[in-house]
Amino acid sequence: MVMARINTTQNDIDLRSSCPVACTLDLIGDRWTLLVVRDIFKGKRRYNEFLESAEHFPTNILADRLKRLEAAAVIKKVLYSEHPPRYAYELTNKGLELGKVVEAMYHWGNKNILGKS
Repeated sequence: MVMARINTTQNDIDLRSSCPVACTLDLIGDRWTLLVVRDIFKGKRRYNEFLESAEHFPTNILADRLKRLEAAAVIKKVLYSEHPPRYAYELTNKGLELGKVVEAMYHWGNKNILGKS
């Protein structure tokens, strides 16, 4: 049962409940989305740069996640070449706030999974 829907210009994101944790997971809770955000924080901006990540994004998944993040106003496209049209991706203010979550996950994983301090 869909409790709510995030209305966007490109697509809608269905939310399962009114719980903020569940709503956040509906947007970023898959295995790829936060890796895109992580890569932008690390300086990657262009589609081909994301494809060079160690996790080897499938192209269809990468394209979908970029569209979802843009639709949710976490990232924005910036035209960097007109002929042919090519875009880079940047974090919005909403995306920059998400960086705190990514950083916390980094530190938690480093300590509790990789055993590093």
